[in-house]
Amino acid sequence: MFESLSQKIEKAVHRLSGRSRLTEINVAEAIKDIRRALLDADVSYKVAKQFTDDVRDKALGANVLTSLQPGQVMVKIVRDEMAALMGTSASELDLKGHFNVVLMAGLQGSGKTTFTAKLANFLQKKKGKKVLLVAGDVYRPAAIEQLQVLGGQIGADVFTLEGEKDAVRIAREGVAFGKSKGYNVVLVDTAGRLAVDETLMAEIKAIHEAVAPTETLFVVDSMTGQDAVNTAKAFHDALQFTGVVLTKLDGDTRGGAALTIRAVVDVPVKFIGTGEKMEALDVFHPDRMADRILGMGDVVSLVERAQEQFNEEEARKIQKKIAQNKFGFDDFLSQIQQIKKMGNMKDLMGMIPGMSKAMAGVEVDDDAFKHIEAMIHSMTPVERTNPSILNASRRKRIAQGSGRTPEDVNKLIKQFEDMSKVMRMMQGEGGRRQLMNAMKGMRG
Repeated sequence: MFESLSQKIEKAVHRLSGRSRLTEINVAEAIKDIRRALLDADVSYKVAKQFTDDVRDKALGANVLTSLQPGQVMVKIVRDEMAALMGTSASELDLKGHFNVVLMAGLQGSGKTTFTAKLANFLQKKKGKKVLLVAGDVYRPAAIEQLQVLGGQIGADVFTLEGEKDAVRIAREGVAFGKSKGYNVVLVDTAGRLAVDETLMAEIKAIHEAVAPTETLFVVDSMTGQDAVNTAKAFHDALQFTGVVLTKLDGDTRGGAALTIRAVVDVPVKFIGTGEKMEALDVFHPDRMADRILGMGDVVSLVERAQEQFNEEEARKIQKKIAQNKFGFDDFLSQIQQIKKMGNMKDLMGMIPGMSKAMAGVEVDDDAFKHIEAMIHSMTPVERTNPSILNASRRKRIAQGSGRTPEDVNKLIKQFEDMSKVMRMMQGEGGRRQLMNAMKGMRG
């Protein structure tokens, strides 16, 4: 995400890294490049100018001018100002008591229905809530069916009124049903609407009044850029929404909405959608996003995603097998499945410090593991358990069975052997210390 913006800002700041000191001239050059990068990313001129003026004022302060590493200080200033622009700290849903209502609003095609299901999945799995979905989009063909299908995928109940076209009534009765049946959170999906459509805007106001939501979320497609910010202002004037959701951040987004929307409507971005899977929803952390935009990665989020997929009992079994030199391809396949559950591969790699620059312009297929999986599935159970028996004839058969070449199979086995060696080395306190030192070096 934000690949182009990241490259341009990083290049502008990097020009100062080799300077022995900052001057008004070289700071002005960098500021000009940063402002141009922001404008190219569809950030409004007013916000871009205010941001770069703040950066310039701090960069020309006495502490920076006398610093031994002015370039690094400049990076920190840009990073801190960018985090402040997006809201400084994370802002999750403010759910109070045992019963809450969350209302969704936004433009057509912004991804409200999918986000509603993702949020239900998030609240069920991470917050332990009993969630009811209310299908209130009576205009888009198959919108109700879509929510029912998504609800079935995540194990959440969906409230509908067969044949009813009054969205206000559906929302009101759905909330009443949820309260009477002991649900903790009711999520009300609504139809997409344009801010200039007076009839539909009057309807969403009526829904808002009927259900008295704890939270009202404005769902916006990140790829609409500055238009999204202008629309957000119109919706906020009508609904006084409490949070913003940025969807499709895994697409070719320029970043203008994420950087600008907080400054324009003074409402926090609460969630970001990072893919199509139901798990592809993250709480928005402005500081972490600023780190990623400046190519610093996001190790904290990466670790959090890994921990979500971490199975302690499975880990103990794997550790025991490694210690006994019994780690096989079935175990390797299990590890791959856990990695795949963590999300979009390019997004994950972007969380590693320095990796976003290395991966610039490189397309990473989400099916990057499919050839490995095909080769492992072409092995017999005995071969997967005892990789040492994989002689030339067996490798040839595996290649034919998976549609790959013997060289591909050889490469997989070599990678497996190398990984197994590293995992054995990391057993025990000394090995873990080596790993921690390596991670510290990478972070630096």
